[in-house]
Amino acid sequence: MTVIDAFLNLIPVTFAQSLMYSFVVMGIMIPFRLLSFPDLTSEGAFPLGGCVCAALILAGWNPFAATVVAFGAGVLAGMATALIHLQFRLNSLLAGILVFTALYSVNMRVMGRSNVALFSADSIFLQISPAILGSVALQIAVFAVLVVAMLLALRWFLATEAGAALRVVGINPDLAPSLGINLWVWTLVGLGLANGLSAFGGALVVQLQGFADIGMGMGLLINGLASLVIGETVVGRQTITRQLLAPVVGAAIYYQFVSLGLALGLQPSDLKLVTAVFVLLTLGLPALRRGGSSGREKLHA
Repeated sequence: MTVIDAFLNLIPVTFAQSLMYSFVVMGIMIPFRLLSFPDLTSEGAFPLGGCVCAALILAGWNPFAATVVAFGAGVLAGMATALIHLQFRLNSLLAGILVFTALYSVNMRVMGRSNVALFSADSIFLQISPAILGSVALQIAVFAVLVVAMLLALRWFLATEAGAALRVVGINPDLAPSLGINLWVWTLVGLGLANGLSAFGGALVVQLQGFADIGMGMGLLINGLASLVIGETVVGRQTITRQLLAPVVGAAIYYQFVSLGLALGLQPSDLKLVTAVFVLLTLGLPALRRGGSSGREKLHA
């Protein structure tokens, strides 16, 4: 099989994955872009959602109810990060690190062991149609509907007065109180919503792949950032609509890069290094150009 054939065979599978993981990229985008709050909690919220969903399904819960509770668990994780940051005045990155580190132990307690199998368990996909698990085309259709519904819901929310308040907190937190906007409330709401989306993505993943693992979120943040950067480069972020579309478009393109890398013979473990270098170059080149220009100006002066 040639590289091109291998790449073409992988495209539908990775496109379905990109739609599923775009919920996580949305969860990364909200704090980073809308709240100006660098947050690392999603790396812990994603496996938290998966582990909570898996544990509840194995306990006999309806998969839809288990997925909703998984979303709620992610919301609580995000709110915990916000509270640590606001109450103890800790750096946002440190607050996120503390929470996702603690979530590793929480996930172990929730499942009782490091991983569980769900191959014989019920799932939302089996309840909708058993054919979904065996058809990539149906998976793409289901995930596309979910993504579009989430985008429309977020677009509606951000157009409301509440959504405007959340954006003001991100744009100018010093001005927000003078406008009657409670900084604490909207930081809690924003981080809760973001990590709820990440946990929702984790719940979908474990139900599709048939197992949950407490380490399933490792390296997820850098993948999400790479997707977000790509999406913003392609569609921009000048408007709310473009900012919301960026995670979905970026995830679709990023996972095709993953397909190409695998088709070229890269090992899955190599992709983390490639992604890290890509994000570094994307974010660092503008700064290097500015630094280079100022350096040359100083030399001429």
